[in-house]
Amino acid sequence: MAGVTTLKRAEAATEQSHPEIHLAPRASTIAEMSSPTPTPAPSGPPAAAKPGLDPQALARLRELDPDGRQGVVPRVLAAFETSLARMLTQLQVERDEPDAAVVASVAHMLKSSSASVGAAALASTCADVERRIRQGDVSSLQRDIGRLITDGEDALVAVGAILRA
Repeated sequence: MAGVTTLKRAEAATEQSHPEIHLAPRASTIAEMSSPTPTPAPSGPPAAAKPGLDPQALARLRELDPDGRQGVVPRVLAAFETSLARMLTQLQVERDEPDAAVVASVAHMLKSSSASVGAAALASTCADVERRIRQGDVSSLQRDIGRLITDGEDALVAVGAILRA
C-alpha cells in the first residue's frame, strides 16, 4: 500500500508542478521493465536499457512500482515523451529568432525530468546550456539549440523504443 501512496503523491506533485504534463492512463506493464529481476552485473546493460538511457535511472523508476502493477515506468516515460516532444517543437521555433530566456526556461524544465528517466546526455546538455545563458553567455545560442534538439530527439527515440517494445 505504501507504493500506491507514493505513486499518488508523485502523480499529484507532477501534475501540480508541471500542468502541461498529463499522465497517461495506467497502461499494461512492459514485461522487461516491470519484472522484478535484478539488474545484471556491469558487464552488460539490462534488457530494458536502450542506447541513450541510463539503466540505473530506469532501475530507480522501477523501484517505485516493483511489480509493475501500477504502470509507473510506462506512465512516466509517456509523460516525458509528450512533454519533450512539445518542448522540441518550441526549440525548433526558437532556431530562427532565438530568445535566450525561452531557451533557458526549456533547458531548465527538461534538465531534471530527462535525468530522472535516464536521458543523461540531454540532462547534461540542458545543465550546460542553462548555466551559460544564466551567466550571460549567449554567443553560441544557435548551436546550443541544435544540441538540445539533437539530444532531445535521441532521448525521444530511446524512450519510444521502450514504450513500444
